[in-house]
Amino acid sequence: MAAPPEKTLKNLAGKWVMNKTLSDDTDRILQMQGVGWFLRRAIALATITLTITEYVKDDLTHIDITQVASPGGITTTENRVLDWEYHDHTDKIFGEVKGKSRWVKLSDVDDDDFLKKGWDDLEGEHVQGYVESNGGGWTADQVWGFELIDGKRYYVRHVVVRKGDDWKLARLVYDYQK
Repeated sequence: MAAPPEKTLKNLAGKWVMNKTLSDDTDRILQMQGVGWFLRRAIALATITLTITEYVKDDLTHIDITQVASPGGITTTENRVLDWEYHDHTDKIFGEVKGKSRWVKLSDVDDDDFLKKGWDDLEGEHVQGYVESNGGGWTADQVWGFELIDGKRYYVRHVVVRKGDDWKLARLVYDYQK
């Protein structure tokens, strides 16, 4: 189901399921991030569900995400603080990483136009996340927002992963499930 109008980046709470028909294939990105063939195949076949809790504490936005791949029950957790400070994280799929997140205007995103284009709100704030692998040699930069696709509004992430001189792009599209 498309995102209802009351869902915004300041109100993402709920369940979101990756729409694999509208999303780009992630196999090459996962391969670049060191994810093995078998796990990449399992992820490709699985339904990916994000359960998001969003709240403000000490004047900082927190976005806590539990991601489950079903069947298989592969579960990962991301707890993001939008303070643009590095936070260490151990991820079941990606290993040891450090990441930072913030509210950002698209004009302040220093990267490729891919991260800046296609959004239904080009002037407002978006969420930017940046992750560095500790030992894997890759980085991932992403911007979150909402896009109109075939006349319907969806929660979307634009992702750029780099490793050395190589880079891959993906647009991840999510259906709202309540």
